[in-house]
Amino acid sequence: MPGKITPPSAKSFKTLRMPRFKLTIEYDGTPFVGWQRQANGRSVQAALEAAARAYCQVDTVVQGAGRTDAGVHALGQVAHVDLSRDDPPDIVAKALNALVRPHPISVLKAEKVGDDFHARFDATGRSYEYRIVNRRAPPALEANRVWWVTGPLDSEAMHAAAQSLIGHHDFTTFRATVCQADSPIRTLDELNVSRQGEVIVITAKARSFLHHQVRNMVGTLKMVGEGKWKVRDVARALEARDRSAGGPTAPPDGLYLIGVKY
Repeated sequence: MPGKITPPSAKSFKTLRMPRFKLTIEYDGTPFVGWQRQANGRSVQAALEAAARAYCQVDTVVQGAGRTDAGVHALGQVAHVDLSRDDPPDIVAKALNALVRPHPISVLKAEKVGDDFHARFDATGRSYEYRIVNRRAPPALEANRVWWVTGPLDSEAMHAAAQSLIGHHDFTTFRATVCQADSPIRTLDELNVSRQGEVIVITAKARSFLHHQVRNMVGTLKMVGEGKWKVRDVARALEARDRSAGGPTAPPDGLYLIGVKY
């Protein structure tokens, strides 16, 4: 387990003139407490910071574009990091990949960026995908990477219900009660549900999301797919602006951060 990271002061950053790199990262979230560094277990951020420290012998912060929860995966997480070595980007990626082992984390790409680039605050859009395996037999190869639902789901009804959530709304109904965002208002650009054989894929796109927003929307749409809710019930739940009016929170296993737009 990586040791505690002590971020250097702003003064030390300026003195070192550390070059900044943008990282595109893939990871299996199963063994982690989430992206963000925490005292109660291993995080993706801490594992990458330990790798960066081993590479440069300088403590630094790896700032991610999104704080994925425990068990949530990423195919296209983006982060930035200031390093004391000004190596070519491909060397940086190779070094971090070698040093982050055996954690299930891969730096897909490293790019040199300006000092003013910020992975989180410069992001103009985030894309998530949620995967449901809808069959009687349990998943063997995708265990911990999908939500296994045995009962039949009507994906067309789920998609129809999802369309009422698109747009600029107060998403209190789909916001975790512990969410620390200043406002529940968000603009959901896309929410699509499609079936690919036994797999139901839900894609969501927005500039930003509230804590558990995607998982709460998925849990609600599952109730529509099961026939427990009508399509119109989702719009009514949204209008209620009350978390208790929504469906359950879907498990983290099936959720992926698939991309960040700049």
